[in-house]
Amino acid sequence: MSGRAKDWRAAVMGAGGEVRLDESMARHTTWRVGGAVDLFYAPASCAALADFLARLDPAVPVLWSGLGSNLLVRDGGLRGVVVSLHKGLTKVARDGADGVCAEAGAPCNRVARRAAAFGLRGAEFLCGIPGTVGGALAMNAGAFGGETWSLVSAVRTMDRGGGIRRRDAAEFEAGYRELRGPAGPAADGGEWFIGARLRLRRGDGGESTAQMAEILARRNATQPAQSASAGSVFRNPAGDFAARLIDSAGLKGRAVGGAAVSSRHANFIVNTGAATAADVESLMNQVRAAVFAAHGVQLAPEVRIVGEAR
Repeated sequence: MSGRAKDWRAAVMGAGGEVRLDESMARHTTWRVGGAVDLFYAPASCAALADFLARLDPAVPVLWSGLGSNLLVRDGGLRGVVVSLHKGLTKVARDGADGVCAEAGAPCNRVARRAAAFGLRGAEFLCGIPGTVGGALAMNAGAFGGETWSLVSAVRTMDRGGGIRRRDAAEFEAGYRELRGPAGPAADGGEWFIGARLRLRRGDGGESTAQMAEILARRNATQPAQSASAGSVFRNPAGDFAARLIDSAGLKGRAVGGAAVSSRHANFIVNTGAATAADVESLMNQVRAAVFAAHGVQLAPEVRIVGEAR
């Protein structure tokens, strides 16, 4: 543990929540790989998070994370702080006749279930997204024909000093697996999402539940849902599907160390039990090279790669 990490802990000990030093990120990513972060913080509330950021040295790098479902942390780990929202910022509540307010750490599947319980329709596809609201907002996550920002009417953000803002959806421009605006990854630390209001429509909760059961059945039949993975690894190129290109290049089952291209869905890389982050990244590079050689298409990663090589 570095002396600097000790200094960071001393500066934030009064903040409410869980603080850990030299925390393995393999415990906090769905690939179950990755090195340690200097300081890991799971806030108990928005107020605690704001207090934490106000105390933290502005020079310290901060990475926000939810369930770690779209994140590859290299084996050398991360310098700085990871803020994980999925333990304390998880509230989902009805807002008016047609709305749901969800904090950024709430799992997407919980938002879908709660919306159905409120008798609201339109959020069913969220049950197929294995991440949190914050991550879904930042990358305009989608599944089974739906995209996150098609539902958003407003968001709440927090800046590096802990200041909170409300922003309308019109302040952002959402594209396929990307977002432009004053918050999200493109802001490079300017603001982060802490919650959203989703505009839905009134309907039959039983029909919503049945639709979600169908979505989950399709997911389980076509994806390696029981294996450690990060979901889809590459974005679909215009007019095509990454999985089709990878499959037709003969890459299903290709392995590097403990990482393998899923035999069930070619756009998934699974940890077969003993993978390292280097295995996963090397396999990603091999897949991109093989698809380009076979089809002339350069696949763009959907997952975010961070940290240092070992």
